[in-house]
Amino acid sequence: MRAVRIAGPGGPEVMEVVEVERPEPGPGQVRVRHEAIGLNFIDVYHRTGLYPLPYPSGLGMEAAGIVEAVGEGVRRFKVGDCVAYASGPIGAYAEAHVVNETQAVHVPQSVPLKTAAAVMLKGMTSEYLVRRTFHVKQDQVILLHAAAGGVGQILSQWAKAIGATVIGTVGSEAKAELARANGCDHVILYDREDVAARVKAITDGAGVAVAYDSVGAATFESSLASLARRGMLVLFGNASGPVPPLDPLRLSRGGSLYVTRPTLFDYVATTEELDASAAALFDMIGSGQIRIDIGQTFALDDIRQAHEALESRGTTGSTVIIP
Repeated sequence: MRAVRIAGPGGPEVMEVVEVERPEPGPGQVRVRHEAIGLNFIDVYHRTGLYPLPYPSGLGMEAAGIVEAVGEGVRRFKVGDCVAYASGPIGAYAEAHVVNETQAVHVPQSVPLKTAAAVMLKGMTSEYLVRRTFHVKQDQVILLHAAAGGVGQILSQWAKAIGATVIGTVGSEAKAELARANGCDHVILYDREDVAARVKAITDGAGVAVAYDSVGAATFESSLASLARRGMLVLFGNASGPVPPLDPLRLSRGGSLYVTRPTLFDYVATTEELDASAAALFDMIGSGQIRIDIGQTFALDDIRQAHEALESRGTTGSTVIIP
């Protein structure tokens, strides 16, 4: 089968599409024939070495498809089941992949497999961010950076379904329109406006209950300055680079603030948590409260171009790779 491999960290050019043996599932594992593969910024972190890997390595964490083989002792799935996964092992950039049965979930008929591949990481990230890292409540005001991105579009719709007011930041007028279409009540062009000043103006000086920041270095200061007393800054990515060291005294001076750096994998650490998170996500999609925008589709052979588009912020919504 065809699969992406890297011999070491680097730019998009380190990725090669090669022929490899189709893997056989071991005990407790299933082999999934991919219909679609999700593209995510964590893939870039793996490729560049920000999150180190043993080399040579595959890439990709997320895909959806059909179970085509099961290993000894598998109970959760059978051949022919529609499944998706988003928590490893790394190697989803391929025509098929072997995963532990405890890392995959059933995809209901109400959710197309292409949508499932586009939404597992971003959607379950949105789920834990708005329901568990910080439990967003009706009438709260939240700040969401990269509001037109994959997580941003889902999280803003989820927060609006709860009844929150969403302030989104984006980098262009076109992305501002996308953010508004996906639930943002107020949109700030972060490279043209003082984000914290606008947030304080929108909230009559109070600030926001929570700031969701996946951008990192470029938005860190404005995120902290936008928080209300006892507000929480949730750093769940660093697309613009890592944030600087933080003196904890800044948190007390800012109003007894909280800062956390969560990852999805700590929120789906058990099969029960994984099933519950995926079920909540699929329910929101099936009910129509969340619409999934697949903004771009690339062939597996064009994986370098896909990464270039993602890193240059040239993508909107979710991106999928078709093997």
